[in-house]
Amino acid sequence: MEKKQTGLNISARSFVAAIVIIFLLMTATYILTFVIPGGSYERIPDENGNMILDTASGFSNVPGGLPFWKWILSPILVLGADGSAALIAVIVFLLVIGGVFNALTEHGLMNYMLDRLVAKYGGVRYRLMAVLIFFFMAMGSLVGSFEEIVPLVPIVVSLTIGLGWDAETGVAVSLLAAGCGFAAGVANPFTIGVAQTLAGLPMFSGIWLRLLAFASIYLLLLGFTAHHARRRSVEATENGRKTGLPPDAKMGSGVRIFGTLIGGGIAAVLASGFVTALRDYTMIIVAVMFLVAGIAACLVSGMGGRALGKAFLRGVVTVSPSILMILMAASIKYTMVEGKILDTLLHSAVEAGGNMSRAELVLFIYLICLVMNFFIPSGSAKAFLLIPLIVPLAQLFGISSQLCIVAFAFGDGFSNVFYPTNPALLISLGLANVSYGKWAAYSWKFQGLNLLLTSGLLLFGLAVGYG
Repeated sequence: MEKKQTGLNISARSFVAAIVIIFLLMTATYILTFVIPGGSYERIPDENGNMILDTASGFSNVPGGLPFWKWILSPILVLGADGSAALIAVIVFLLVIGGVFNALTEHGLMNYMLDRLVAKYGGVRYRLMAVLIFFFMAMGSLVGSFEEIVPLVPIVVSLTIGLGWDAETGVAVSLLAAGCGFAAGVANPFTIGVAQTLAGLPMFSGIWLRLLAFASIYLLLLGFTAHHARRRSVEATENGRKTGLPPDAKMGSGVRIFGTLIGGGIAAVLASGFVTALRDYTMIIVAVMFLVAGIAACLVSGMGGRALGKAFLRGVVTVSPSILMILMAASIKYTMVEGKILDTLLHSAVEAGGNMSRAELVLFIYLICLVMNFFIPSGSAKAFLLIPLIVPLAQLFGISSQLCIVAFAFGDGFSNVFYPTNPALLISLGLANVSYGKWAAYSWKFQGLNLLLTSGLLLFGLAVGYG
Protein backbone atom coordinates (compact mmCIF):
# COMPACT_ATOMS: atom_id res chain seq x y z
CA MET A 1 0.00 0.00 0.00
CA GLU A 2 1.30 3.46 -0.91
CA LYS A 3 2.13 5.67 2.05
CA LYS A 4 1.98 9.44 1.90
CA GLN A 5 4.88 11.05 3.72
CA THR A 6 3.10 14.27 4.46
CA GLY A 7 2.02 14.46 8.10
CA LEU A 8 0.84 17.70 9.60
CA ASN A 9 2.64 20.65 8.09
CA ILE A 10 2.35 24.30 9.10
CA SER A 11 2.32 26.15 5.80
CA ALA A 12 5.22 28.64 5.66
CA ARG A 13 3.04 31.22 3.93
CA SER A 14 0.26 30.81 6.51
CA PHE A 15 2.77 31.01 9.33
CA VAL A 16 4.42 34.21 8.08
CA ALA A 17 1.06 35.87 7.39
CA ALA A 18 -0.20 35.03 10.88
CA ILE A 19 3.02 36.25 12.52
CA VAL A 20 2.82 39.57 10.67
CA ILE A 21 -0.84 40.10 11.61
CA ILE A 22 -0.26 39.27 15.27
CA PHE A 23 2.85 41.47 15.46
CA LEU A 24 0.88 44.42 14.07
CA LEU A 25 -1.78 43.80 16.73
CA MET A 26 0.90 43.60 19.41
CA THR A 27 2.32 46.92 18.21
CA ALA A 28 -1.09 48.61 18.13
CA THR A 29 -1.79 47.42 21.68
CA TYR A 30 1.55 48.75 22.90
CA ILE A 31 0.81 52.15 21.32
CA LEU A 32 -2.51 52.21 23.21
CA THR A 33 -0.61 52.06 26.50
CA PHE A 34 0.76 55.55 25.66
CA VAL A 35 -2.66 56.91 24.65
CA ILE A 36 -5.04 55.44 27.24
CA PRO A 37 -4.53 56.47 30.89
CA GLY A 38 -3.99 53.74 33.45
CA GLY A 39 -6.86 52.63 35.64
CA SER A 40 -7.89 49.84 37.96
CA TYR A 41 -10.82 48.12 39.64
CA GLU A 42 -10.20 46.38 42.93
CA ARG A 43 -10.37 42.57 42.82
CA ILE A 44 -11.89 40.46 45.57
CA PRO A 45 -12.25 36.67 45.90
CA ASP A 46 -15.71 35.16 45.48
CA GLU A 47 -16.98 32.21 47.56
CA ASN A 48 -14.98 29.80 45.38
CA GLY A 49 -11.74 31.78 45.60
CA ASN A 50 -11.97 33.23 42.08
CA MET A 51 -10.95 36.87 41.73
CA ILE A 52 -13.77 39.14 40.51
CA LEU A 53 -14.14 42.90 40.15
CA ASP A 54 -15.25 44.75 43.27
CA THR A 55 -17.63 47.23 41.63
CA ALA A 56 -18.60 48.65 45.04
CA SER A 57 -15.10 50.07 45.46
CA GLY A 58 -15.37 51.79 42.10
CA PHE A 59 -12.73 52.64 39.54
CA SER A 60 -9.54 54.54 40.26
CA ASN A 61 -6.82 56.04 38.09
CA VAL A 62 -3.35 54.56 38.48
CA PRO A 63 -0.02 55.08 36.72
CA GLY A 64 0.02 53.20 33.43
CA GLY A 65 2.50 52.45 30.68
CA LEU A 66 4.80 49.56 29.90
CA PRO A 67 8.60 49.60 29.41
CA PHE A 68 9.70 48.75 25.88
CA TRP A 69 11.81 45.82 27.06
CA LYS A 70 8.81 44.32 28.81
CA TRP A 71 6.69 44.62 25.68
CA ILE A 72 9.30 43.11 23.36
CA LEU A 73 9.77 40.19 25.78
CA SER A 74 6.03 39.83 26.47
CA PRO A 75 5.70 36.54 24.48
CA ILE A 76 8.12 35.03 26.99
CA LEU A 77 6.98 36.90 30.11
CA VAL A 78 3.40 35.78 29.51
CA LEU A 79 4.47 32.29 30.57
CA GLY A 80 4.83 33.61 34.12
CA ALA A 81 1.60 35.62 34.19
CA ASP A 82 -1.75 34.66 35.71
CA GLY A 83 -3.42 31.94 33.67
CA SER A 84 -0.14 30.69 32.20
CA ALA A 85 -0.95 27.09 33.16
CA ALA A 86 -3.72 27.00 30.57
CA LEU A 87 -1.37 28.50 27.97
CA ILE A 88 1.29 25.87 28.65
CA ALA A 89 -1.38 23.15 28.45
CA VAL A 90 -2.37 24.39 24.97
CA ILE A 91 1.26 24.25 23.82
CA VAL A 92 1.77 20.69 25.10
CA PHE A 93 -1.58 19.77 23.55
CA LEU A 94 -0.35 21.06 20.16
CA LEU A 95 2.92 19.10 20.32
CA VAL A 96 1.07 15.85 21.14
CA ILE A 97 -1.29 16.40 18.19
CA GLY A 98 1.59 17.05 15.81
CA GLY A 99 3.55 13.99 16.88
CA VAL A 100 0.62 11.57 16.77
CA PHE A 101 -0.74 12.77 13.44
CA ASN A 102 2.65 12.59 11.78
CA ALA A 103 3.11 9.00 12.98
CA LEU A 104 -0.37 8.02 11.75
CA THR A 105 0.24 9.65 8.38
CA GLU A 106 3.76 8.34 7.75
CA HIS A 107 2.59 4.83 8.59
CA GLY A 108 -0.32 5.15 6.15
CA LEU A 109 -2.97 4.52 8.78
CA MET A 110 -4.58 7.94 8.34
CA ASN A 111 -4.84 7.47 4.60
CA TYR A 112 -6.36 4.01 5.08
CA MET A 113 -8.94 5.30 7.59
CA LEU A 114 -9.96 8.23 5.38
CA ASP A 115 -10.22 5.97 2.34
CA ARG A 116 -12.70 3.79 4.19
CA LEU A 117 -14.76 6.80 5.27
CA VAL A 118 -14.85 8.27 1.76
CA ALA A 119 -15.88 4.94 0.27
CA LYS A 120 -18.67 4.56 2.85
CA TYR A 121 -20.11 8.10 2.92
CA GLY A 122 -19.22 9.54 -0.49
CA GLY A 123 -22.76 8.96 -1.74
CA VAL A 124 -24.44 10.75 1.20
CA ARG A 125 -21.88 13.44 1.87
CA TYR A 126 -24.32 16.31 2.52
CA ARG A 127 -26.20 14.19 5.00
CA LEU A 128 -22.87 13.47 6.67
CA MET A 129 -22.12 17.21 6.70
CA ALA A 130 -25.39 17.89 8.56
CA VAL A 131 -24.58 15.22 11.14
CA LEU A 132 -20.99 16.44 11.67
CA ILE A 133 -22.04 20.07 12.12
CA PHE A 134 -24.69 19.03 14.65
CA PHE A 135 -22.19 16.82 16.51
CA PHE A 136 -19.52 19.53 16.82
CA MET A 137 -22.08 22.21 17.72
CA ALA A 138 -23.46 19.91 20.43
CA MET A 139 -19.94 19.31 21.79
CA GLY A 140 -19.43 23.07 22.08
CA SER A 141 -22.88 23.86 23.42
CA LEU A 142 -23.41 21.06 25.91
CA VAL A 143 -19.95 20.57 27.42
CA GLY A 144 -18.01 23.66 26.32
CA SER A 145 -15.56 21.86 24.03
CA PHE A 146 -13.48 24.10 21.79
CA GLU A 147 -9.73 23.60 22.19
CA GLU A 148 -10.48 19.89 22.66
CA ILE A 149 -11.82 19.81 19.08
CA VAL A 150 -8.44 20.73 17.57
CA PRO A 151 -7.15 17.11 17.21
CA LEU A 152 -10.21 16.25 15.13
CA VAL A 153 -9.89 19.22 12.76
CA PRO A 154 -7.17 17.72 10.51
CA ILE A 155 -9.15 14.46 10.29
CA VAL A 156 -12.31 16.29 9.24
CA VAL A 157 -10.38 18.49 6.80
CA SER A 158 -8.82 15.43 5.15
CA LEU A 159 -12.25 13.79 5.04
CA THR A 160 -13.92 16.78 3.40
CA ILE A 161 -11.17 16.97 0.80
CA GLY A 162 -11.66 13.27 0.17
CA LEU A 163 -15.39 13.89 -0.26
CA GLY A 164 -14.72 16.49 -2.94
CA TRP A 165 -14.83 19.70 -0.93
CA ASP A 166 -12.05 22.02 0.27
CA ALA A 167 -10.09 22.60 3.48
CA GLU A 168 -12.16 25.62 4.49
CA THR A 169 -15.25 23.41 4.48
CA GLY A 170 -13.49 20.99 6.83
CA VAL A 171 -12.59 23.78 9.28
CA ALA A 172 -16.18 25.09 9.11
CA VAL A 173 -17.73 21.65 9.72
CA SER A 174 -15.51 21.08 12.77
CA LEU A 175 -14.03 24.12 14.53
CA LEU A 176 -16.51 26.74 13.30
CA ALA A 177 -19.38 24.47 14.30
CA ALA A 178 -17.86 23.94 17.75
CA GLY A 179 -17.45 27.71 18.17
CA CYS A 180 -21.06 28.32 17.17
CA GLY A 181 -22.27 25.71 19.65
CA PHE A 182 -19.99 27.16 22.33
CA ALA A 183 -21.61 30.57 21.82
CA ALA A 184 -25.18 29.25 21.72
CA GLY A 185 -24.31 27.88 25.16
CA VAL A 186 -27.26 25.60 25.83
CA ALA A 187 -25.42 24.11 28.81
CA ASN A 188 -21.89 25.44 28.38
CA PRO A 189 -20.25 25.24 31.83
CA PHE A 190 -17.44 27.66 30.94
CA THR A 191 -19.62 30.60 29.85
CA ILE A 192 -23.27 30.13 30.84
CA GLY A 193 -22.47 28.08 33.94
CA VAL A 194 -19.83 30.46 35.32
CA ALA A 195 -21.73 33.61 34.32
CA GLN A 196 -25.03 32.50 35.84
CA THR A 197 -23.27 31.51 39.06
CA LEU A 198 -21.62 34.94 39.29
CA ALA A 199 -24.98 36.61 38.61
CA GLY A 200 -26.73 34.57 41.30
CA LEU A 201 -28.95 32.64 38.87
CA PRO A 202 -29.67 28.90 38.85
CA MET A 203 -27.14 27.19 36.60
CA PHE A 204 -28.43 26.57 33.04
CA SER A 205 -31.78 28.25 33.79
CA GLY A 206 -33.56 30.14 31.00
CA ILE A 207 -32.60 27.44 28.53
CA TRP A 208 -35.42 27.98 25.99
CA LEU A 209 -33.87 31.04 24.32
CA ARG A 210 -30.49 29.33 24.07
CA LEU A 211 -32.15 26.28 22.48
CA LEU A 212 -33.81 28.58 19.96
CA ALA A 213 -30.43 30.18 19.29
CA PHE A 214 -28.81 26.76 18.81
CA ALA A 215 -31.42 25.69 16.25
CA SER A 216 -31.30 29.00 14.35
CA ILE A 217 -27.51 29.12 14.21
CA TYR A 218 -27.34 25.45 13.18
CA LEU A 219 -29.61 26.08 10.17
CA LEU A 220 -27.61 29.18 9.20
CA LEU A 221 -24.25 27.38 9.45
CA LEU A 222 -25.48 24.30 7.58
CA GLY A 223 -26.94 26.41 4.78
CA PHE A 224 -23.82 28.57 4.51
CA THR A 225 -21.39 25.63 4.54
CA ALA A 226 -23.43 23.51 2.10
CA HIS A 227 -23.77 26.46 -0.29
CA HIS A 228 -20.01 26.99 -0.35
CA ALA A 229 -19.34 23.25 -0.66
CA ARG A 230 -21.67 22.92 -3.66
CA ARG A 231 -19.92 25.79 -5.42
CA ARG A 232 -16.49 24.20 -4.89
CA SER A 233 -17.60 20.58 -5.13
CA VAL A 234 -15.94 17.91 -7.26
CA GLU A 235 -16.54 14.19 -7.33
CA ALA A 236 -14.88 12.35 -4.46
CA THR A 237 -12.74 10.38 -6.91
CA GLU A 238 -11.48 13.53 -8.73
CA ASN A 239 -9.62 15.19 -5.90
CA GLY A 240 -6.43 13.19 -5.93
CA ARG A 241 -7.30 10.61 -3.28
CA LYS A 242 -7.35 7.05 -4.57
CA THR A 243 -10.34 5.32 -3.08
CA GLY A 244 -10.83 1.58 -2.80
CA LEU A 245 -7.58 0.54 -1.12
CA PRO A 246 -7.52 -3.22 -0.61
CA PRO A 247 -8.56 -4.44 2.86
CA ASP A 248 -5.69 -4.84 5.29
CA ALA A 249 -6.32 -6.75 8.51
CA LYS A 250 -3.60 -5.00 10.50
CA MET A 251 -4.64 -1.54 9.30
CA GLY A 252 -8.25 -2.38 10.07
CA SER A 253 -7.31 -3.36 13.63
CA GLY A 254 -5.37 -0.12 14.04
CA VAL A 255 -8.31 1.96 12.84
CA ARG A 256 -10.69 0.19 15.22
CA ILE A 257 -8.37 0.72 18.20
CA PHE A 258 -7.84 4.37 17.29
CA GLY A 259 -11.59 4.99 16.89
CA THR A 260 -12.44 3.19 20.14
CA LEU A 261 -9.93 5.10 22.26
CA ILE A 262 -10.79 8.46 20.70
CA GLY A 263 -14.44 7.63 21.36
CA GLY A 264 -13.50 7.10 25.00
CA GLY A 265 -11.92 10.55 25.10
CA ILE A 266 -15.05 12.12 23.61
CA ALA A 267 -17.17 10.25 26.15
CA ALA A 268 -15.02 11.66 28.97
CA VAL A 269 -15.50 15.18 27.59
CA LEU A 270 -19.26 14.61 27.41
CA ALA A 271 -19.22 13.28 30.97
CA SER A 272 -17.59 16.52 32.12
CA GLY A 273 -20.92 18.22 31.50
CA PHE A 274 -22.31 16.23 34.41
CA VAL A 275 -19.19 15.57 36.51
CA THR A 276 -17.85 18.97 37.51
CA ALA A 277 -14.56 17.52 38.78
CA LEU A 278 -13.61 16.64 35.19
CA ARG A 279 -14.13 20.13 33.74
CA ASP A 280 -10.67 21.46 34.51
CA TYR A 281 -9.01 18.39 33.01
CA THR A 282 -10.79 17.86 29.69
CA MET A 283 -7.88 19.11 27.59
CA ILE A 284 -5.47 16.86 29.49
CA ILE A 285 -7.82 13.88 29.10
CA VAL A 286 -8.15 14.43 25.36
CA ALA A 287 -4.38 14.87 24.92
CA VAL A 288 -3.56 11.68 26.86
CA MET A 289 -6.29 9.68 25.12
CA PHE A 290 -5.13 10.92 21.72
CA LEU A 291 -1.52 10.04 22.52
CA VAL A 292 -2.43 6.55 23.72
CA ALA A 293 -4.79 5.99 20.76
CA GLY A 294 -2.16 7.01 18.22
CA ILE A 295 0.63 4.93 19.71
CA ALA A 296 -1.56 1.84 20.16
CA ALA A 297 -3.02 2.10 16.65
CA CYS A 298 0.40 2.43 15.01
CA LEU A 299 1.92 -0.47 16.95
CA VAL A 300 -1.03 -2.81 16.37
CA SER A 301 -1.07 -2.03 12.65
CA GLY A 302 2.59 -3.03 12.26
CA MET A 303 4.69 0.11 12.83
CA GLY A 304 7.92 -0.52 14.73
CA GLY A 305 8.66 1.29 17.97
CA ARG A 306 11.78 3.04 16.63
CA ALA A 307 10.00 4.20 13.47
CA LEU A 308 7.09 5.41 15.61
CA GLY A 309 9.40 7.42 17.87
CA LYS A 310 11.17 9.08 14.94
CA ALA A 311 7.90 9.91 13.19
CA PHE A 312 6.49 11.35 16.42
CA LEU A 313 9.53 13.60 16.91
CA ARG A 314 9.37 14.79 13.30
CA GLY A 315 5.73 15.74 13.88
CA VAL A 316 6.61 17.67 17.03
CA VAL A 317 9.30 19.61 15.14
CA THR A 318 6.91 20.32 12.27
CA VAL A 319 4.21 21.96 14.41
CA SER A 320 6.55 23.68 16.90
CA PRO A 321 6.61 27.03 14.97
CA SER A 322 2.98 27.47 16.01
CA ILE A 323 4.16 27.94 19.60
CA LEU A 324 5.51 31.36 18.63
CA MET A 325 2.12 32.36 17.22
CA ILE A 326 0.38 31.26 20.40
CA LEU A 327 2.77 33.14 22.70
CA MET A 328 2.57 36.31 20.61
CA ALA A 329 -1.23 36.20 20.60
CA ALA A 330 -1.32 35.67 24.37
CA SER A 331 1.05 38.62 24.90
CA ILE A 332 -1.61 41.09 23.72
CA LYS A 333 -3.70 40.63 26.87
CA TYR A 334 -0.51 40.65 28.93
CA THR A 335 0.40 44.08 27.51
CA MET A 336 -3.05 45.49 28.33
CA VAL A 337 -2.98 44.17 31.90
CA GLU A 338 0.60 45.24 32.63
CA GLY A 339 0.02 48.61 30.95
CA LYS A 340 -3.07 49.16 33.18
CA ILE A 341 -5.36 49.98 30.25
CA LEU A 342 -7.71 46.98 30.35
CA ASP A 343 -9.77 48.26 33.30
CA THR A 344 -9.79 51.77 31.83
CA LEU A 345 -11.40 50.46 28.64
CA LEU A 346 -13.99 48.56 30.67
CA HIS A 347 -14.80 51.62 32.76
CA SER A 348 -15.19 53.79 29.65
CA ALA A 349 -17.51 51.22 28.07
CA VAL A 350 -19.72 51.09 31.18
CA GLU A 351 -19.95 54.88 31.26
CA ALA A 352 -20.87 55.01 27.56
CA GLY A 353 -23.70 52.53 28.10
CA GLY A 354 -25.42 54.82 30.60
CA ASN A 355 -26.92 57.05 27.89
CA MET A 356 -28.50 54.35 25.72
CA SER A 357 -31.99 52.92 25.28
CA ARG A 358 -32.68 49.37 26.49
CA ALA A 359 -32.41 47.94 22.96
CA GLU A 360 -29.20 49.84 22.29
CA LEU A 361 -27.78 48.80 25.63
CA VAL A 362 -28.31 45.05 25.17
CA LEU A 363 -26.58 45.27 21.78
CA PHE A 364 -23.83 47.40 23.33
CA ILE A 365 -23.23 44.72 25.97
CA TYR A 366 -22.90 42.24 23.09
CA LEU A 367 -20.37 44.58 21.49
CA ILE A 368 -18.36 44.95 24.71
CA CYS A 369 -18.03 41.18 24.96
CA LEU A 370 -17.06 40.91 21.28
CA VAL A 371 -14.31 43.50 21.74
CA MET A 372 -12.99 41.98 24.96
CA ASN A 373 -12.89 38.53 23.35
CA PHE A 374 -10.23 39.85 20.99
CA PHE A 375 -7.90 40.33 23.95
CA ILE A 376 -9.14 37.59 26.31
CA PRO A 377 -10.16 34.40 24.45
CA SER A 378 -10.95 32.43 27.63
CA GLY A 379 -14.70 32.43 28.29
CA SER A 380 -14.49 31.74 32.03
CA ALA A 381 -11.73 34.35 32.56
CA LYS A 382 -13.82 36.90 30.70
CA ALA A 383 -16.88 36.03 32.81
CA PHE A 384 -15.04 36.88 36.03
CA LEU A 385 -13.96 40.17 34.48
CA LEU A 386 -17.18 41.30 32.79
CA ILE A 387 -20.19 39.82 34.59
CA PRO A 388 -19.74 41.94 37.77
CA LEU A 389 -19.85 45.02 35.49
CA ILE A 390 -22.42 44.30 32.80
CA VAL A 391 -25.09 42.54 34.89
CA PRO A 392 -25.59 45.46 37.33
CA LEU A 393 -25.54 47.86 34.36
CA ALA A 394 -28.24 45.85 32.61
CA GLN A 395 -30.37 45.64 35.75
CA LEU A 396 -30.29 49.42 36.18
CA PHE A 397 -32.08 49.77 32.84
CA GLY A 398 -34.57 46.95 33.33
CA ILE A 399 -32.73 44.32 31.26
CA SER A 400 -32.83 40.87 32.81
CA SER A 401 -29.65 39.18 33.99
CA GLN A 402 -30.55 36.15 31.84
CA LEU A 403 -30.57 38.21 28.65
CA CYS A 404 -27.33 39.91 29.65
CA ILE A 405 -25.69 36.50 30.03
CA VAL A 406 -26.93 35.36 26.60
CA ALA A 407 -25.37 38.53 25.14
CA PHE A 408 -22.15 37.66 26.97
CA ALA A 409 -22.14 34.11 25.57
CA PHE A 410 -22.77 35.37 22.03
CA GLY A 411 -19.95 37.89 22.36
CA ASP A 412 -17.59 35.27 23.71
CA GLY A 413 -18.04 32.37 21.32
CA PHE A 414 -18.51 33.25 17.67
CA SER A 415 -15.44 35.46 17.34
CA ASN A 416 -13.25 32.65 18.72
CA VAL A 417 -13.26 31.29 15.17
CA PHE A 418 -12.50 34.64 13.56
CA TYR A 419 -10.05 36.59 15.73
CA PRO A 420 -6.35 35.89 15.03
CA THR A 421 -5.63 36.12 18.77
CA ASN A 422 -7.32 32.78 19.50
CA PRO A 423 -4.74 29.96 19.87
CA ALA A 424 -7.13 27.15 18.87
CA LEU A 425 -7.97 28.92 15.62
CA LEU A 426 -4.31 29.56 14.80
CA ILE A 427 -3.39 25.93 15.47
CA SER A 428 -6.31 24.57 13.46
CA LEU A 429 -5.66 26.79 10.44
CA GLY A 430 -1.98 25.85 10.49
CA LEU A 431 -2.77 22.13 10.64
CA ALA A 432 -5.38 22.51 7.88
CA ASN A 433 -2.92 24.47 5.69
CA VAL A 434 -5.38 27.38 5.45
CA SER A 435 -3.96 30.90 5.76
CA TYR A 436 -5.67 33.32 8.11
CA GLY A 437 -6.43 35.64 5.19
CA LYS A 438 -8.09 32.82 3.28
CA TRP A 439 -10.14 31.83 6.33
CA ALA A 440 -11.22 35.43 6.96
CA ALA A 441 -12.30 35.76 3.32
CA TYR A 442 -14.29 32.53 3.66
CA SER A 443 -15.95 33.16 7.01
CA TRP A 444 -16.62 36.91 7.20
CA LYS A 445 -19.96 36.61 5.40
CA PHE A 446 -21.11 33.96 7.85
CA GLN A 447 -19.93 36.09 10.78
CA GLY A 448 -21.89 39.05 9.40
CA LEU A 449 -25.07 37.03 8.88
CA ASN A 450 -24.68 35.46 12.30
CA LEU A 451 -24.20 38.87 13.91
CA LEU A 452 -27.53 39.99 12.44
CA LEU A 453 -29.24 36.75 13.53
CA THR A 454 -27.96 36.83 17.10
CA SER A 455 -28.66 40.56 17.48
CA GLY A 456 -32.22 39.80 16.38
CA LEU A 457 -32.45 37.02 18.97
CA LEU A 458 -31.34 39.41 21.73
CA LEU A 459 -33.91 42.01 20.67
CA PHE A 460 -36.55 39.28 20.53
CA GLY A 461 -35.64 38.20 24.05
CA LEU A 462 -35.93 41.81 25.21
CA ALA A 463 -39.31 42.22 23.53
CA VAL A 464 -40.85 39.08 25.08
CA GLY A 465 -39.43 39.76 28.55
CA TYR A 466 -36.99 36.84 28.61
CA GLY A 467 -35.67 36.41 32.10
